[in-house]
This record gives sequence, C-alpha cells and structure tokens, in this order.
Amino acid sequence: MINVNDCARSLSEYFSPKIIGEINDIYVKVARIYGEKIPWHSHDGEDEMFFILEGELLLEEEGKEILQMKKGDMHIVKKGIIHRVSSNKECHILLIENKTTEHTGKIITDITKSIDQQKS
Repeated sequence: MINVNDCARSLSEYFSPKIIGEINDIYVKVARIYGEKIPWHSHDGEDEMFFILEGELLLEEEGKEILQMKKGDMHIVKKGIIHRVSSNKECHILLIENKTTEHTGKIITDITKSIDQQKS
C-alpha cells in the first residue's frame, strides 16, 4: 500500500515528478510545484491528468482562461494541447500519464527529467 500524500510530502525537489506506481501502460506520479519553471509544452500522443493533493495549481492551456485548481480538483489536458503549470505557493499533485509521456514534451530545460530520473 502507498500513501500518496506521504510520497508527495517526501519529495525534495520542485518540478521533479516521481513515479510511485504503474497500471498497464500508465505511470502514477507525484510532484511538488512552486514557481513558474515549467515551460509551455505539449504531449503529441498522450493525454495528461492532474489531480491536486494539496495547495493550489495554476494550469494554463493555450488560448483558454487560466484554471485555478484547488485540493481535490482534477483536470485532463488532451494530447496536443500546449500547456504549462505553476503555483504561487507550494502545491502537491498527482499525475496520471502514459509511460511514453515526456516530462516537458519536446521542450528541454534545466528542470526536464527523463523517465529514469522519475523512478523512485
């Protein structure tokens, strides 16, 4: 058994998702978000699910109003949609993603993590 909130609280880095489980071809991940380092990016072949465990997340999709997500909120970013996330205060999130989903899509920055780096 895994306590998702404990896993998220134990993370030492922001913007560094950690894989905490697998279901078929899907990874279950947790991450801590604080600030605005995630670049605008997309995932051409995969949808991405965000669930807020703690705090508030700002989720932006190109051409749409900013979503202000709070604890308990969930949103699915459909494949191909350019998006980014940020937070004014520390936020803990749960991510559900295909195993092929690249952290920041095709955009590589100093915070981009490979799948191997995301494994616990």
